[in-house]
Amino acid sequence: MKNRLKLTFGAIALVTASLASAQATLLNVSYDVAREFYKDINVAFVEHYKKTTGKDIKVDQSHAGSSAQARAVADGLAADVVTFNTTTDIDFLADKGVVAKDWRKKFPHDAAPTTSTMLFLVRQGNPKNIKDWDDLVKPGVQVVVVNPKTGGNGRMAYLSAWGYVRSKGGTDEQAAEFVSKLYKNVPVLARGGRDATGIFLQRNIGDVLVTFESEVVSVDKEFGKGKVDAIHPSASLLTENPVAIVERTVGKKGTAADAKAYLDFLYSPEGQEIAARHNIRPRDEAVLKKHAEAFKPVKLFRVEDYFGSLAEAQKVHFNDGGKFDSIYTNK
Repeated sequence: MKNRLKLTFGAIALVTASLASAQATLLNVSYDVAREFYKDINVAFVEHYKKTTGKDIKVDQSHAGSSAQARAVADGLAADVVTFNTTTDIDFLADKGVVAKDWRKKFPHDAAPTTSTMLFLVRQGNPKNIKDWDDLVKPGVQVVVVNPKTGGNGRMAYLSAWGYVRSKGGTDEQAAEFVSKLYKNVPVLARGGRDATGIFLQRNIGDVLVTFESEVVSVDKEFGKGKVDAIHPSASLLTENPVAIVERTVGKKGTAADAKAYLDFLYSPEGQEIAARHNIRPRDEAVLKKHAEAFKPVKLFRVEDYFGSLAEAQKVHFNDGGKFDSIYTNK
């Protein structure tokens, strides 16, 4: 009898262990201001996955400055997927052999299911009357931005300001002078997008926050509507939000198919709709048209227009000893 009980309990334990191991768990390592978006994506994906496969799945998420996250993954953080706001951070992982060299070819639109742009958040009523990039270099205006060394948010803000001058016919020399003036108005560099929002709204530092368009929704949810006004500048950078499977992790865990299903979901009408609700620009033209009111008309320029590529911009502007170091050292 005792032996039978042992066998029975052993069988139950084995079945329980099998059921536990049957539920895949994914870790999405992402950029700072995307946490609310991916909370909603994860809930919807878990339901979608159960409906389409009959299996349960769990998705964990990790958020910080995009470049800091890339370094953490390179150093061993076991992400199944990375969802960043700049291609250079995924290229960095590709160079380390952590993601596929041809990661751009794995998904549509060069593996960027959504886009965004940079805008300004100002205090209610816009007391400094900030309307465009030129207002950010005026004496007495304090600008909150992310450190471009630690976050894609910061790099996109820097490149947007530089590109604004170029879009008006200015030279690189004039753009450098303009960006230098802007950073003289930066009281403190934030570590990531959410840190920048905290500096602006919790520590009450600065007159204007330069951040992704999507941060408007997050601020309204966290701090209440009416705390800030969103100002769309006359011109800004089209930013892409690239994604990739972390081959190193999925190879060990056997989660490659699950990771692909997760990133495929971002391209689905449901995933694109969730993006639009978070003020992240969907690639799906029908969804974008449906939410046209949320996405104000801005003259959008691409990185390729003035910088060659993000990889080239990284080398020239953000690597150690680059133009940003020169500008900020001389602040």
